Amino acid sequence: MKYFCTYFDRHYLPRALALYRSLSAHCEDCHLFVLCMDEEVHQALERLGLPGITTVRLQELEQANIDLARTKAGRSKVEYYYTCGPCFLLYLLQRRPEIGFITYLDADLFFFSSLQPIFDEMQGQSVGIIEHRFTEAQSKLRRFGNYNVGWISFRRDQPGLACLHWWAGRCIEWCYDRVEESRFADQKYLDEFPIRFEAVRVIQHKGANVGPWNVANYPITREGEEIRVDGQPLIFFHFHGFKVLSSWLFDTNFGMFHASPSRLVREKVFGPYIRELRDLRPEVGPVRSLRTSSRNESRGFGIVMRSARLGAQLGFGILSRAYIVDFRRSVL
Repeated sequence: MKYFCTYFDRHYLPRALALYRSLSAHCEDCHLFVLCMDEEVHQALERLGLPGITTVRLQELEQANIDLARTKAGRSKVEYYYTCGPCFLLYLLQRRPEIGFITYLDADLFFFSSLQPIFDEMQGQSVGIIEHRFTEAQSKLRRFGNYNVGWISFRRDQPGLACLHWWAGRCIEWCYDRVEESRFADQKYLDEFPIRFEAVRVIQHKGANVGPWNVANYPITREGEEIRVDGQPLIFFHFHGFKVLSSWLFDTNFGMFHASPSRLVREKVFGPYIRELRDLRPEVGPVRSLRTSSRNESRGFGIVMRSARLGAQLGFGILSRAYIVDFRRSVL
């Protein structure tokens, strides 16, 4: 059995269900633990009764970790969500002896092929993290951290638990949505993992955690039905900042990184994701246009495009072709 966990509130429910479906399709014998950040998520998941999901209410985590609960009053909602991430991982390892190895997933990931190559890299390792792999043009974004919190794995052994305890402790001490010299939310602490702890594996597979900030680094090709990233299978894409604007218009968030999705990426990466979200409508209602309230709003490096005026201030138009895409042909 392979164990995973995530957290989200009602605004990310459709995406999280898309994550669950894609994970189940490409990982046999997987189990997903969900920290429900509001009661609407808990009730929806209990009503759906999906196999391979265990829900945990936020109140349960707070009752088990008083130090975490005490931080709530002094942090914004998104900052508190960040703080909960490592604490939830620790909570599960402390209370679920059957879990020998667990991976945290951001709720806006979507899987396209087998996860086994990542687990093969983790053989004999205690912690697994993935670099952002920023393009050279986006190198300034490294100030937000070299590693992305979209996928993090911990083994129940001395190095893995030591690293997780350290991370959770640092987030309880300080976890704010601003950049300081060696800190940004829960993310920049990851830069310390390979320095402070043994058996930390930086995942090298190029098809892991592909996103708007790094897709321009690689040739994206197709072999049969398989999408390849510089010759390696696309394992999962991180749909950071993706927004539904209308029935056919979607903000890909590529504009923030001065990139444009190719036709292949539009049709074979975004297309399946959009179709999955639409298939979920009977279960969860209309896909929300998103007022993001989880890690994904500012995990992006502190900037969320909210208006054309802001886009102009940053030097590119929010309504550029790189930013807004009509997926009518890509989805049909």
